[in-house]
Amino acid sequence: MSNIMQNNFIVEIKTLLQNARNSIYKTINITMTQTYWEIGQRIVEEEQSGATRAEYGKGLVKNLSSELTKEFGSGFSVDNLKNMRRFYLAYPKSETASHQFKLSYSHYIFLTRIANEDERTFYEIESAQNNWTLRELKRQFDSGLFERLQLSIDKSKVKELSTKGQIIETVQDLIKDPYILEFVGLPALSSYSESDLEQKLIDKLEHFLLELGKGFTFVARQKRITIDEKHFAVDLVFYNRLLRCFIVIDLKIGELKHQDIGQMMMYVNYFDRVEKQEDENQTIGIILCKDKSKALVEMTLPKNNNQIFASKYLTVLPNKEEFQKLLETDDE
Repeated sequence: MSNIMQNNFIVEIKTLLQNARNSIYKTINITMTQTYWEIGQRIVEEEQSGATRAEYGKGLVKNLSSELTKEFGSGFSVDNLKNMRRFYLAYPKSETASHQFKLSYSHYIFLTRIANEDERTFYEIESAQNNWTLRELKRQFDSGLFERLQLSIDKSKVKELSTKGQIIETVQDLIKDPYILEFVGLPALSSYSESDLEQKLIDKLEHFLLELGKGFTFVARQKRITIDEKHFAVDLVFYNRLLRCFIVIDLKIGELKHQDIGQMMMYVNYFDRVEKQEDENQTIGIILCKDKSKALVEMTLPKNNNQIFASKYLTVLPNKEEFQKLLETDDE
């Protein structure tokens, strides 16, 4: 057997074992999640059978914690049992007959802390579809993804967020405003150049792709284009496989100017006429800027524009109060 054949053979065996391990882990995870839900269910049912529910329930959880810890070890503290109880209450029996738990128990405990049921369901769907880690789920929640999409998409599709997650069918479904880029590590008041921001985004490309959304693949940075013997460089170029089109991104560290929009229009036209294949859709241009005037953007772009978009970006994750003010201001 040649070395190449032997190496391929070994890789195939390793892949089989890794897939088996992943499958076993997934099965165990689903089983434990279902079991914790059932424990929560039994706690609630037992509490409801008590004559004095509050006092009885308090003693019940404490005694159960003591007994389970003796036999099964750590993991069954009073707080953890209360989490299981909350898990069941957030996903009650009437919903669970057809509900398949696809996430880890830790994901669900975090989700139960989201009071708005529509928002909770949205994050559950997106976590499952995109294989978000718990850390990424928390980041998307903290960055207000649900609220940002509500402001950005067609109002008739807002309800779909809580039943189907984010559906990418049109260009507008893809755009966010603002984009949250806290992962680049640039303080809000620090001095940095557009090239600094670009480099940080490239260094954290995986994070940036997650923030951009579904279907994005990286194509190039500082893509050189030549028009009439004059050279230009597009900051970042991506391709979206769901919309089947190029996405060109220009970075502006200050307030957006009408010249910036004109430049983006040139980039978009170039890609449409030179780079795009006949069976691909029109190129999308996104200008990421620190600040913008809606009136200037609307006046500069043609009516019924669906190719060029200007969105703000933040390099610091706002707290919930600051984020709500930002959304209210942006919606005026």
